[in-house]
Amino acid sequence: MVKTIRMIKSDYLKFIKTQEVAGKRIIDKIGKLNKFYIPLSEWIYSNYKKDKKTKVIGLSGGQGTGKTTLAKIFQIILSTIYKLKVVNISIDDFYRTSNERKKMSKFTHPLFMTRGVPGTHDSKMLFKIIKRLKNKKFKKLMIPKFDKSKDDRLKINFWQKITKKPDIVIFEGWCVGAKPQSKKD
Repeated sequence: MVKTIRMIKSDYLKFIKTQEVAGKRIIDKIGKLNKFYIPLSEWIYSNYKKDKKTKVIGLSGGQGTGKTTLAKIFQIILSTIYKLKVVNISIDDFYRTSNERKKMSKFTHPLFMTRGVPGTHDSKMLFKIIKRLKNKKFKKLMIPKFDKSKDDRLKINFWQKITKKPDIVIFEGWCVGAKPQSKKD
């Protein structure tokens, strides 16, 4: 295990360096790797190992809290040390297209024009893709990509191509795992 940790240390540090911004260095990089990322990766691996079925790991947090960074770190560790096939997906990539939101804003409520409002994600597409990622008889699939600078989904040739059944799916977003409020409330 020590040799493997040395092996990922370089990739991990290179990636972390790309996430730092001027004047805001990430502190205790190796401590976090040893005390947080690797133990949590070991826990994910031990859960996968029990039945070897695709596991979906949810990461939830507000904007800019590091969900995408954390997902990439887990992908580095799980694929290098444990040799698992890891797919990272973001709820942001499942925003409805600009045209879909425009129609919703005309016929339902003007707030639907702005992405992020509850109902602006294509949850049916999301659930369908997660189901396909977990399917025993996996067939290759495409996962959408959303470009926030254009406020629209990219053309299909820019989507993430998944050709092999993943062992781990890391799903990150600002409301992952949130339960809806009851109608009574």
